[in-house]
Amino acid sequence: MPATLPDPEALASALQRHRVLGQLDATAREALLARLQPRRFAAREMVAGADALTQRLGIVARGSVGFHNEAGEAAFNVKAPDWFGAGVQPAAALGGCAAVAETAVLVGFLPADELAALLEAHPALQLFVEPPSAQRTPSEAADPHMNLMRTPVRKLLKRTPITVSPHSPIRAVAELMRDQRVSSVLLVEQGHLFGLVTDRDLRNRALASGLDTALPVVEIATVAPLTIDIDAPGFEALMLMARHNIHHVPVMDGTLPAGMITATDVTEQHSSSAVYLSGDIHKQTTLEGLVATAARVRTLQQHLAAAGASAYATGHMVTAITDAITARLLHLGEAKLGPPPVDYAWVAAGSQARSEQTAKSDQDNCMVLDDAYEEAAHGTYFKLLSSWVCDGLAACGYIHCPGEMMAMTDKWRQPRRVWAEYFRKWVDTPEPMALMLTCVFFDVRTVAGRGELLDGLRTDMLRRTRGNSLFLAHMVGNALKRRPPLGLFGGLSTIRSGEHKGTLDLKHEGIVPVVDLARVYALAGGHDAVNTHDRLAVAADSGEISAKGVHDLRDALEFMSTIRIRHQARQMAAGQPVDNYLRPEELSNFERGQLKEAFGVVKALQDVLAHRYQGGSRF
Repeated sequence: MPATLPDPEALASALQRHRVLGQLDATAREALLARLQPRRFAAREMVAGADALTQRLGIVARGSVGFHNEAGEAAFNVKAPDWFGAGVQPAAALGGCAAVAETAVLVGFLPADELAALLEAHPALQLFVEPPSAQRTPSEAADPHMNLMRTPVRKLLKRTPITVSPHSPIRAVAELMRDQRVSSVLLVEQGHLFGLVTDRDLRNRALASGLDTALPVVEIATVAPLTIDIDAPGFEALMLMARHNIHHVPVMDGTLPAGMITATDVTEQHSSSAVYLSGDIHKQTTLEGLVATAARVRTLQQHLAAAGASAYATGHMVTAITDAITARLLHLGEAKLGPPPVDYAWVAAGSQARSEQTAKSDQDNCMVLDDAYEEAAHGTYFKLLSSWVCDGLAACGYIHCPGEMMAMTDKWRQPRRVWAEYFRKWVDTPEPMALMLTCVFFDVRTVAGRGELLDGLRTDMLRRTRGNSLFLAHMVGNALKRRPPLGLFGGLSTIRSGEHKGTLDLKHEGIVPVVDLARVYALAGGHDAVNTHDRLAVAADSGEISAKGVHDLRDALEFMSTIRIRHQARQMAAGQPVDNYLRPEELSNFERGQLKEAFGVVKALQDVLAHRYQGGSRF
């Protein structure tokens, strides 16, 4: 049996040296020390079984604790002055593990109720420790966003659809909505969705306008509304609403309307304020108002990090807000300048296009103009509009692209025919430097305007890239320029000099290499996916990469991105400038081991790609 040997000096020292708890003030550390239950264990003695590990937090004051899976294999270890147990290791990592002393060990245990009190007194700690009330089994992951990721839209539907004919009188539709106690109805004609009407439409388009309520309801309807598939994850409905500032989305089962999902249906499952933040953005009538509202994006990322949201969900959420800000700036710009003289598509590039932004993102964008564009007649309008939006984004915290890959740059604000020639040249006669500078434009997505202008360009571009060995060889060369920071013997290799000496560049040395790999796979197969996770999934389906390779890469990307997001959240909480440079000391032993494994996965798959490229294999 372990002996109970209080050793306050050793425990106090461990708390003071701890990377997180050491940031507490002296009074808070003393209060925590008084709550710890010290235990000493001999080498090879059981410290905690699998069940106990999820019920209390352990702080190693002396020695090293090893964690072994059900097969008895060593999984990872934790050394003084680190911690383990409830809330500080992923449930999936602890699942089935037992903790065994590797040396003589002194551990201070904090029961779940005491941990809850600590987190309530110091909310910032929730960036590092999951509250006990939120801890669940691995199958009930603690990420609230994952509930929506796993929950299909069909499970969010609360009733069968309420439908009316487009020819029904406005008054009759209003009475039906009152009687059925619904805020919206679907307009259906011969089984096909025609449009929708909401209570807001009735107020603003009929009553407030004094419209004759005997007129057909189609007069006030939203025709050809945005829809979502019944089997899509609920998270996609949330993103659709946030991006487009809508609160009602028809649900389709194939070509048949299956019901209506509302913002309330989604937010009941999701505590984030993204939908409401998006709504506030669309209410702003001045740049100053937008700037003030955009400042809340950082708070949103902090809340998502504290809630344990996945990097995938966080990226989509933060990007949806960027899309909303961009769309609102375009609306305000058109209000100042008048309607556009020809159609255009405002196109996001890079991380915004991939829905992988964080609160530390610059802007990459361009404009595709209709071929009716004439420089002499229309040039001034679009130069003013693009400058207004790009400068507005900068004011909202999205700094100007250092490489000037923005719509305000004349070269990246061109008619469709010019863009077609750009892509033809990049793909058919590639030049390494040109591709390195412009690869951001192989990740593009329409944010506002006429999407068809971009769609045709992408279709033609992907047709050209598929199986194009010369182009792909150049893309592979660029993808292999950035390597994960691993030393000769597999250890973490930090930056050796300069401003960021002693840190790891999580973005450029970890995340970007995965993005580059996924881009190569997508272009090689002619796949139209843009998000990195989605590109990898499609590449596996088509055989461009093995299923195991995709699984490992996606896990590596998720882990590195999560570490980056939490690092930035800590900087925000401390009032520091946000960056992508992480000191390894910020991580636990477990996290450092996981990061080395993630870097190793990326390096291994880079080597596979290099071998295929150098061997001249077909893509």
